[in-house]
Amino acid sequence: MAYLFPEEDRDLYESVKEFCEKEVKEQCKEFDKTGEWPSKIYDMAMDMGLHMMEVPEAYGGLELNRTTNLALVELMAAADAGFATSFNASSLALNAILISGSEELKHRACKILEEKKFGAFALTESDAGSDAGAGKTVAVRDGDSYVLNGRKCFITNGGVAGFYVVTAMTKKGVGVSGMSAFFVEAGTPGLSTGAEENKLGIRTSNTCDVVLDNCRIPAENLIGKEGEGFKIAMKTLDHGRVLCACAAAGIIQRSIDESVAYAKERIAFGKPLIKNQALSFKIADMAIKAETSRQMAAHCAALMDRGMPYSKEAAMAKAFAADGAMFAASEAIQIFGGYGYIHEYPVEKLLRDAKIFQIYEGTCEICRMVVAGAVIGR
Repeated sequence: MAYLFPEEDRDLYESVKEFCEKEVKEQCKEFDKTGEWPSKIYDMAMDMGLHMMEVPEAYGGLELNRTTNLALVELMAAADAGFATSFNASSLALNAILISGSEELKHRACKILEEKKFGAFALTESDAGSDAGAGKTVAVRDGDSYVLNGRKCFITNGGVAGFYVVTAMTKKGVGVSGMSAFFVEAGTPGLSTGAEENKLGIRTSNTCDVVLDNCRIPAENLIGKEGEGFKIAMKTLDHGRVLCACAAAGIIQRSIDESVAYAKERIAFGKPLIKNQALSFKIADMAIKAETSRQMAAHCAALMDRGMPYSKEAAMAKAFAADGAMFAASEAIQIFGGYGYIHEYPVEKLLRDAKIFQIYEGTCEICRMVVAGAVIGR
């Protein structure tokens, strides 16, 4: 496996692996059916500190080695992609603040996480998904405050977050140059959430609208400076795409594990399916995509450690792993045959979970635009 994390993190890795196998993987099967929020599982995960993996030690967190963090994200996603998505989305919000927030905001956000709550990154709007600059949410300066008005959609952790990073236009008519980012605590008057979305996959994560109706926040809740919101969002998404690649690799690995186990037991034409060369090639292709996804994510981590740019590499990793997850889940269903198409068996869920990785945190098309821009010039 590509994740060559420090030996001192081995015990943590094994404990998280055991937890994901015994608790997350099994219990989330039922929550996937009902769409309920698995609060007890998340409470157990937070007792282990999984919500503090990327929080710097200076702010009360674990500050894990980047490669260790990637390996744990894969474990979590292999057990249940929605479970991993909730923690990844929280990291997304936190990183926006760690990138450009004041020391006070960093401490406030990390304190909220320490209280076993999530963060939420509120960028997307109904008419502003891939085209983030088309957002209509506005923030108007009023003395020592900003007043926010607008509606965000498809926000992961929207209904369960302790804090939100919200993008809003502070200047009209200048596109993304007029976007700013703000820290908004849950419970602030004027902030509310819509009904939870009934999703195809990642059903153990919470997704809903976030509504801002004359939501007044202190001026010091501005993250960075006015007009820097788009830049902050893009840097944040670079980081998030690496986590997405790891989570997608988890789906690929789960597809491999389920396929191999089934193919060893299933007898066809007088021998186990696994003895069929055509089938074994399918599994080999899955393994190639899993390992390549890991290697690409690990390369991004190395660039991050060195303070080097990695936007292109993050986009490559995310697009490749997301497409790989869809490929692997589809091939797993093919290996299972008719059984793969029914809810009783685990692989149909993998396909439902995999699809979102081609959509959120920058669609695969947007990721390819990022790569193309870096390679051939904008």
